[in-house]
Amino acid sequence: MIPSSFDYVRPSTVDEAVQALASAGEDAKVLAGGQSLLPVLRMRLATPTTLIDLGRVPELRGVREDDDTLVIGSMTTHYDVQRDPLVASHAALLKAATDTVADPQIRHRGTLGGAIAHADPAGDLLAPVLALEASLVLAGPSGRRTVPAADFFRDLFTTELAPDELLVEVRVPKHTGWRAHYEKFNRVAQAWSMVAVAVTVRTEGGVIEEARVALTNMGSTPVRASGVEAALVGVQASAESIGAAASHAAEGTNPPVDGNADVEYRRHLARVLTGRAIAAASGA
Repeated sequence: MIPSSFDYVRPSTVDEAVQALASAGEDAKVLAGGQSLLPVLRMRLATPTTLIDLGRVPELRGVREDDDTLVIGSMTTHYDVQRDPLVASHAALLKAATDTVADPQIRHRGTLGGAIAHADPAGDLLAPVLALEASLVLAGPSGRRTVPAADFFRDLFTTELAPDELLVEVRVPKHTGWRAHYEKFNRVAQAWSMVAVAVTVRTEGGVIEEARVALTNMGSTPVRASGVEAALVGVQASAESIGAAASHAAEGTNPPVDGNADVEYRRHLARVLTGRAIAAASGA
């Protein structure tokens, strides 16, 4: 199908982009890679009056350090996140999850900020951002504000972003020395996760001192598995202790039902994949 007609705006600064978005009103759409938006436009599931392309705003790209925090521009592509040495050193979980996103073509065009703002519960980058306790910097006509990832995702495809705001930065506390793993179960024909688990742990002498665990597609937003995290702290990374902790993975979740899986199957997957991910991350 052919998209409906719209005005096209290509700003070169964040200020220009914010102004364009405010001027266009609620029927505007932001293009931040387009790997989810363009198919929706072609099928006319969205009919924006204005399309604002962020592809030529240089300040929205790249990774830098700010003391104990990594600052990742929202338009940084998955490909660049995969290969950035700062991400590999200080946010291994984000790299591990990004490695599983779609295929090379998508990873060269899709962006971290675009995936987060889209807020698809089956998307692979929401749970890692939640587990890493990242913060999202939003820019609008009134200035900038910072929202913790735990407060950013409101519901299915719904976030804290106001209609006149842009996601401009992802701020990730450094997890230097933490080991990580992203365990994913999906149909071979598509890369979307039925269920996936993001795990990062800090170990000393084989004992898990700290743990962060978040689940993909176990609700309308990414979910922190707090019961698993609590059960892991202070225990030896063994098959028995990991299995006991992983048994808490589905607690407090509300998995969707679709053609791939029902609720109980997804809860079973959550427990199994959590155990695998913890074992891989801890080296057990």
